[in-house]
Amino acid sequence: MDVKELKFLLKLLGYPDYRTSIANAKPNPKTKASERDRIGRQLIERGLVDCTEEIQKLAIAPPGKSLLQADPATLPISEQELKVLKATAKGSISPGQTKVAPEQRQAVIQSLATRGFIKIIDKKFKEVWLTERGKEFLRDEFESNSSSGTITLKMLTEYLRFLRKVHLPEKAALPQTSPAPETAAPVPIKKPSDEDILQLIRAVDQDLATDNYLPIFHLRQKLQPPLSRRELDEALYRLEGEDKIELSSLVDTNPYSPEQINAGIHQDIGCPLFFITYL
Repeated sequence: MDVKELKFLLKLLGYPDYRTSIANAKPNPKTKASERDRIGRQLIERGLVDCTEEIQKLAIAPPGKSLLQADPATLPISEQELKVLKATAKGSISPGQTKVAPEQRQAVIQSLATRGFIKIIDKKFKEVWLTERGKEFLRDEFESNSSSGTITLKMLTEYLRFLRKVHLPEKAALPQTSPAPETAAPVPIKKPSDEDILQLIRAVDQDLATDNYLPIFHLRQKLQPPLSRRELDEALYRLEGEDKIELSSLVDTNPYSPEQINAGIHQDIGCPLFFITYL
């Protein structure tokens, strides 16, 4: 890991839940936005960071063009999705030109993109946060043999605070055990299909008696890992696009903690998508 990537991670340690807007994650004040985003994407690919992104420009894809030529009464899309397709048929556009309500815009566009009806031409980071894998890396694995590069005292302070927080006393007090016998290599965890996720939504809703109004954070606790936050969000958008579930926003935040609220699907405007209803 180079110094710029390390600084990006250390910057996140200074914010609640290690989460902040992308603008705050610049390794240093002179870092250009393009360089900052490149570093962010590299860290996301390694699973150390995750993000929310805002679609900036979109265009219709060939399957979307074919869909517009079909009988409107048989189209497998919602009225809002049809608005987006008709708008993109005129050329590449911004989300604001879709005439979809701002609070629904990104979710509708993402649903169409996931099913291949439109293509995303440009998007930008909105928020970034340290993943559980990122925490493990900083806590247990990071080391550098480089003699060059500097970090600020503030970054060092945040890192030390982080280490004090994650290295709990009870971990140090665990009794020593003899080495475990050699075993076969662990079998990789299989990622669930969309249908598996739908079945799990039903099962968790019934177990927790949430009356078919399941907060998303319960599902994240079950599925992250093996899924990343982005993979689960995309799966939920696909299920909604297939009319198997419905996602709704959180209005009253009082009953929930900041961590639970952050587990929702963040929107450009308004409250996050927070509840899942299966249809």
